[in-house]
Amino acid sequence: MKFDTWLLGHDLRQMPGLSQQIEAMGFDGMWTAEAGKDPFFPLLLVAEHTQKVTLGTSIATAFPRTPTILAHMAWDLAAYSNGRFILGLGTQVRAHNERRLGVAWEKPIKRMRETIEAMHAIWDCWQNGTPLRYEGEFFNLSLMTPFFSGQRLTVPRPPVYISAINEQMLKLAGKVCDGAQLHPFHSLRYLKEFALPVIEAGLRENGRLRSDFTANGSVFVIPTDGDVPVAEYEAHTKGQMAYYMSTPAYRVVLEMHGWVEVGKQLSVLARQGTWDEMPKLLTDEMVDTFTISGKWSELPRIAKARYEGVLDRLNFYLPYKPGADDAGWAAAIAGFKSD
Repeated sequence: MKFDTWLLGHDLRQMPGLSQQIEAMGFDGMWTAEAGKDPFFPLLLVAEHTQKVTLGTSIATAFPRTPTILAHMAWDLAAYSNGRFILGLGTQVRAHNERRLGVAWEKPIKRMRETIEAMHAIWDCWQNGTPLRYEGEFFNLSLMTPFFSGQRLTVPRPPVYISAINEQMLKLAGKVCDGAQLHPFHSLRYLKEFALPVIEAGLRENGRLRSDFTANGSVFVIPTDGDVPVAEYEAHTKGQMAYYMSTPAYRVVLEMHGWVEVGKQLSVLARQGTWDEMPKLLTDEMVDTFTISGKWSELPRIAKARYEGVLDRLNFYLPYKPGADDAGWAAAIAGFKSD
């Protein structure tokens, strides 16, 4: 099991030193989120200043970018990183697409599938000289002259993961993707009884094996020792959990545990903007279901016991910040690297 970390809102000027520190600590990968910062710019610096660590977006929103634009960005980062880049895409939800990003929300499953298929067609054109011809409902691509073509790669094409939580997107991941970014708001039961079986059904439809696919997940954690007070970690985790539980698009997880009514109550509070009240609706059972907790040195053992054979790589849903629990992070990395 690979153990990664993710970067959130870091100044680009920090990125060279930070990425080198993360690699030196022993993390297997680092991911950027499209939250307050562009997810691609930091990874250019990560690629330049590291040698081994995997780097990727988790996630970049797909629909504001055309398949050709995404193809170029991923292709260039794959080349510059010597094959270490993973393109992680997501749809976001309707409100963010329409009201924050300014793009139409139409048939997101089909549009995501066409985005991925079109990128593959573009990459096949660049790498193998195959004439570009992709025809879909959203994209019709037939023009690629040498002047606009990417140069052939000497490494494999970039893997494509998509963020998925509901059935149709999970199945699409199994059909056409190299991996899935599984949402931090999950339970073990949801993963084993719903998400992975749906992914595997998609894999079978296209004659693929589970070993052809990477299940990548973020995990809510509450470290109980270290420099940062446990109450601060609890508040962060409960706040994030309450926000996700309030989101109707993620209700499939609550349905498995009989907590849909709590989700609806949280949605009302979210619409009212009473964010501080939302975590108060979470019970201890909910927190235990959706998080793991323990000393930093214990978290790897607990995570492995829960996720071995379920997730292929994971990260804690806590961005790494130099100087904040460095010893704890080091203990966690050591635990994941031990048998």
